[in-house]
Amino acid sequence: MSTDIPGAPPSTGATDTVSPSPFPGTSSEGPAGPPLDAVLDRARAAADEARTATPAERARWLSAVADAIDAAADTLLPVAQRESHLPDTRLSGELRRTTFQCRLFADRLSTGALDDIHIDHADPDWPMGARPDIRRTTVPLGPVLVFAASNFPFAFSVVGGDTASALAAGCSVVVKAHPGHPELSRLTAVTARTALGDAGAPPDLLQLVEGEQAGADAVQDRRIKAVGFTGSTRGGRHLYDLAAARPDPIPFYGELGSTNPVVVTPAGWAERPEEIATGFAQSCTMGSGQFCTQPGVIFVPDADQFLAALPPVTAGPMLNERISTGYAQTLQELSARDGVEIAQRTPGGEGRPDVVILRTTAEAVRSDPSLITTEVFGPASLVVGYRSPDEIDAALAGLEGTLTGTVQAGRTDDEDGLRMLGLLARYAGRVIWNQWPTGVTVSDAQQHGGPWPASTAPTTTSVGTAAVRRFRRPVAFQNVPVAALPPELRDA
Repeated sequence: MSTDIPGAPPSTGATDTVSPSPFPGTSSEGPAGPPLDAVLDRARAAADEARTATPAERARWLSAVADAIDAAADTLLPVAQRESHLPDTRLSGELRRTTFQCRLFADRLSTGALDDIHIDHADPDWPMGARPDIRRTTVPLGPVLVFAASNFPFAFSVVGGDTASALAAGCSVVVKAHPGHPELSRLTAVTARTALGDAGAPPDLLQLVEGEQAGADAVQDRRIKAVGFTGSTRGGRHLYDLAAARPDPIPFYGELGSTNPVVVTPAGWAERPEEIATGFAQSCTMGSGQFCTQPGVIFVPDADQFLAALPPVTAGPMLNERISTGYAQTLQELSARDGVEIAQRTPGGEGRPDVVILRTTAEAVRSDPSLITTEVFGPASLVVGYRSPDEIDAALAGLEGTLTGTVQAGRTDDEDGLRMLGLLARYAGRVIWNQWPTGVTVSDAQQHGGPWPASTAPTTTSVGTAAVRRFRRPVAFQNVPVAALPPELRDA
């Protein structure tokens, strides 16, 4: 994923552009939008009002947003297709995912499943001494800044997972629009803001800003209390440093780069060669390789057989020219390293990228771990041949954090596969058995994150209902009169 930020090292992602904002509730660095200072003042006022809203009220707001986006699909989808070059079927599914996750948060709010409440009644006989009455709950952090991603114009954008989880937490949200789909961002913001207003939410609970400098300035403004980011490692690290360098450092929840290694065991290849080769080819090129969970590295016991078994594949257009250029540059750099060769190249043509399969060995990876940590954002993967599963242990020792780790094993007991699963769990936020990493369902158990550089906060997730925990903090109430307790902490 990719984003450029002022002052950050150059990246291969799409650069923000400054444009006027003719839509209510949006801001830019141009004269047509309200200044950032006004946007942040409104966000703070909305947060003050939202923090006292009940879970049922927040659920109603999220349901209203979901209904409104579904109702506006015929307007939003053509704009999304024009700006992102993604096919209609993909975008329709992504829109459904977006509204589903809003409704899932609403449902969990309604049932109390998102509560984090602990009550210790006073106990004079507590073993370490008399214990006072202590009751703990969580409260919203305050205004949250969300950086939209380029590759998911609905699900990781204006009303994506970061926004939905922050609203569920009771926070106001300022979204930094991605320049890859500006018109869609504005239309989505207006749709969501109208729905929130009709549902009785605080004014300016959701706002949109545009432009690189507006995003960087907002990260450093004391009115913002947390940041959600999906993008490149370079851009994310720069913003993370800005957030940490504030006089009042704030949480920065960044989902960054990942190569998502796959290990094919000898038993897996012996039993399911065609299934594995076909599944890999589809996963590698899904979305033209522009998924953060794209399998960028695959360890195989016989590289010659694996390459021969791969079916012919092609990829659709990339999101924009800058990402396409970055793909070509990173691919060229990786293919020029010692021990790496281009094994297959399927030309794209007519605005479509080449699909490229690189090849190396586990021994080369052990000598140069960067071979399996370099993310190529596009339809390319590195095939790593190995002679013994023991070589994989040594090769993975140089792996940095990753979003996913996948094992393609035999259908029955596979001791190598079980060992690889445990090994990958050291590095990955999600480990997968005999399936593929592309496709990240939204659920209660989902984990989308991992050690650096997969994310800046490996104890959290940016997908699933657990994402709400990022935007609330615990507060304990000791010996507080019942009337002064938050409603959820009072005895029934």
